Amino acid sequence: MFDSFTLVAATADLADERAARGVADLVEFRMDLATDPLGQLAAYDGELPLLVTNRPEWEGGDADGGTVDAETARLEALEAALGNDAVAAVDLELAALRRDERAVSVAEQADSLGVEVVVSVHDFAGTPSERAMASLLSAAASAGDVGKLAVTAHDREDALALLSATHAADAAGERVATMAMGEAGRHTRAVAPTYGSKIGYAPVHAEEATAPGQYDLETLADLVAQLRSQ
Repeated sequence: MFDSFTLVAATADLADERAARGVADLVEFRMDLATDPLGQLAAYDGELPLLVTNRPEWEGGDADGGTVDAETARLEALEAALGNDAVAAVDLELAALRRDERAVSVAEQADSLGVEVVVSVHDFAGTPSERAMASLLSAAASAGDVGKLAVTAHDREDALALLSATHAADAAGERVATMAMGEAGRHTRAVAPTYGSKIGYAPVHAEEATAPGQYDLETLADLVAQLRSQ
């Protein structure tokens, strides 16, 4: 699925899928932000396949993962989502896979069902060194089907370092998805695919952005198409 660029519409309401058709390739369903996420999944009859994400608070999401029981419930909800035929991919945090056998079990279950695993890392404080980003991308890509790295850019140097790390990872044959959050890195969401990023995320409606600096879906689709045609 992620061998070429994939445009993902991020939402907490699966009713948005209809508006994403013809523009997005996939819908990211943010279970942590949704009302009755498993109920929405059970009722889903859309055309676009789903990437399910249940982001914990400790990595910028809304799902409670602060206790052992809460983290178990978060991962169990993801595992339950894997049973839905519309689910084509699941997002798991690299930190969770490194420290929690339950997260590893979800990844193994996904693999057995043919569901691809996006292994993600988020840095909401800044941009690590290029060497550190290369290491994170390699670890994430090795742990799943795609390694996702979202950093926070404070200036053009941060954005450039991310693009350089993206290019290096792609040249090494790793499937990665990268973006720099914040205004200083906003353009990377459109430019990173030119350097090998395999996934772009955007809300269907601008006011429903799930991360700082996101373009709305149609704007990102247009920008990526223009840059990739050159």
